[in-house]
Amino acid sequence: MSTLALDAEALYAELLRGVRGLCTPETRLVGVTSGGAWLAERLQRELKLPGEHGTLSSSMHRDDFAQRGLASSGQTVLPFDVNGARILVLDDVLYTGRTIRAVLNELFDYGRPACVQLAVLVDRGGRELPVQADYAAARVTLPPNQLLELARDADDRFHFRVESA
Repeated sequence: MSTLALDAEALYAELLRGVRGLCTPETRLVGVTSGGAWLAERLQRELKLPGEHGTLSSSMHRDDFAQRGLASSGQTVLPFDVNGARILVLDDVLYTGRTIRAVLNELFDYGRPACVQLAVLVDRGGRELPVQADYAAARVTLPPNQLLELARDADDRFHFRVESA
């Protein structure tokens, strides 16, 4: 495990600018556990949006559920009515698109939103499904055998970890 030379805090500032441009007064932030949920929590606070942000777990709808089982990183919590809502899904890293497919299935288990957009901190390419972010703070290329994930310290500051798969 090592720290990637990407400046996660600088990318978060870019994400904040991009999300500000995507948000309307009706937009509800929903983060994918766990990195996306951290982003949603901090964005909700810094953008001073009304209400609470939500969290989506991909565990129940993953196509590799049999191998992975339930993740211990968090459960879905949506403290608002999904029906007719404008939802901005946040995730730390977009790669194959499989996690986003799973969280969209989870989201639609709770209702039918009017609009769903996606914003990510890093788009690393390598898509296996036709999933595209409406906003990505950065685009990077990593070898397929490397995993990139967001981490945060006790002061709520972000950094990246990269691990070999």
